[in-house]
Amino acid sequence: MSRILIVFALLCAGLSILAGGSYGASHNDEHQGANDSSAQPVNPVVHWNRTLLLIVRTPGAQPPTVHPTRSFAIMHAAIYDAVNMISRTHRPYLVRLSGVPRDASQEAAAAAAAHQVLVALYPAFKTALDAALQQSLAEIPDGNDKIEGIRIGQTVADRILALRSNDGSNAQPIPYVFGTAPGDYQSTPPNFPPQPQFTHWSRVTTFALEHASQFRPGPPPALTSDAYSDAFNQIKSVGIANSTTATADEALTGRFSNSSLSVHNGGSTVQGSSANAGRQGVSRGRKVWTTECRMSPTNLTWFPTTPFCGRSKESILNSR
Repeated sequence: MSRILIVFALLCAGLSILAGGSYGASHNDEHQGANDSSAQPVNPVVHWNRTLLLIVRTPGAQPPTVHPTRSFAIMHAAIYDAVNMISRTHRPYLVRLSGVPRDASQEAAAAAAAHQVLVALYPAFKTALDAALQQSLAEIPDGNDKIEGIRIGQTVADRILALRSNDGSNAQPIPYVFGTAPGDYQSTPPNFPPQPQFTHWSRVTTFALEHASQFRPGPPPALTSDAYSDAFNQIKSVGIANSTTATADEALTGRFSNSSLSVHNGGSTVQGSSANAGRQGVSRGRKVWTTECRMSPTNLTWFPTTPFCGRSKESILNSR
């Protein structure tokens, strides 16, 4: 309970700060003219992404056998379809509604959709999320367009949650038996877990691919081949700490990939910087996260499977 209260305090503090911020206007934008007198609030898509980041980084909040990228994909799919029902600028992802007024508030739809998803996925945080929603909606003028936006967001979120309710994500991981022959997969440093993580994840219903193995790479080369030796020597040279052969970019990539937060949801942090750069509205923000729904930030070399982008590690696990 204390952890939830801490997250609640962080959410409220974050909203207070973000409400007075801008979309990241440049120095030149500050001199647009006398008519640009008020700072724009933070993009609601970015705000709710940050809210989910706070939740999944709270110890014990995320179910241990459910990968957090699923939550990001569901939330951003709901935001995307809710806003797109109003703007009608792109093909819907999953949900189609009829009779949606074009003047409905896109900001209210985005906030309501995100809130509805997060309350369903993280009911222990309902009080904090309800307060966050009320503060988000307080930035939007009252009126029928706001009411309609809330209704659209909630309706779209409920439908997407229903479509994902039996996607296989609640299954238990499949036990993996480590082999003893040369080339058999073994537990990896630094903590040498007794089992690979998310061994069941390839069986989760995909969000965009036709099937989990659609882009699965082939098995590694034979242990006795020159290709294996070359790859091994390259990784040993470039991947070692304080490598003298790795370029600055390669070293930075390695540190990013080695971060547990980057593996789980660092892609969302990077996307947030992109969506919040410049004065971009909610429609632009939800389009940035279309990539989030279709290409998970899951690190394919560390996790056995992912419903988005194939099964790199499982190819290795089952290749020998």
